[in-house]
Amino acid sequence: MASPTDYNAPRDVSRRALFKQVGAAGAAAIAGAPIASEAAMAQERAAQGQPVAVPQLEALETLTASEADTASEADTLEAIVARLIPSDESGLGAKEARAAHYIDRALTGPLRSSREAYAAGLAAIDVYAQSTKGAAFVRLGTTDQDAVLTDMEKNVATGFFPNAATFFNLVRAHAIQGTFCDPYYGGNANFVGWDLISYPGLRMTVGEDEQRMKAPKAVRKSAYDEAMFTMKGGAHDHRP
Repeated sequence: MASPTDYNAPRDVSRRALFKQVGAAGAAAIAGAPIASEAAMAQERAAQGQPVAVPQLEALETLTASEADTASEADTLEAIVARLIPSDESGLGAKEARAAHYIDRALTGPLRSSREAYAAGLAAIDVYAQSTKGAAFVRLGTTDQDAVLTDMEKNVATGFFPNAATFFNLVRAHAIQGTFCDPYYGGNANFVGWDLISYPGLRMTVGEDEQRMKAPKAVRKSAYDEAMFTMKGGAHDHRP
């Protein structure tokens, strides 16, 4: 039986790994003075009993939806990313950032070569969860969900092709992308990911005043909102 420390392994390892993988820009932002974040304000509103804005869910593009009593691919993936980068005292996590939506959208485009791996892996995680914990992954408590993910990360979970660790690392990498990407790509909803690492946002130019600031003001917009990317019908039209 896994120890309580083992249960927390995916959460702890992922938290450490994601800050390494998001790059130097995130690390530089963390080192500066703290800036007001939408995530912090959302948590404060929740603590005061005020409603927190939830991003509107878009229609699925490739993952299967719920049917009757069967857990869907979308539900399972949503539950996985929620444990890989969970909401905690540091801020909101992958679920609120809509990382699963980013993955669903990307599986029709840049990540299309991973579609079969997701179909097989998401089915395998439910089979493994059912056999070891007695229920589909989405119906498990967070402790059991973490235990399943720990088994996958340690490559002791069975029923995966080529193995459990490969699928675990695939999903974790894509969850990180979906949490911290430019919102243009379907993740980082409400800039949750950027708030989590205190990243001030993309800038096409940086003036002298901003260069002297320890913590630049947050720029909450996609890089593709810049005029150079939104010339309709022109060479720089990068709209979806």
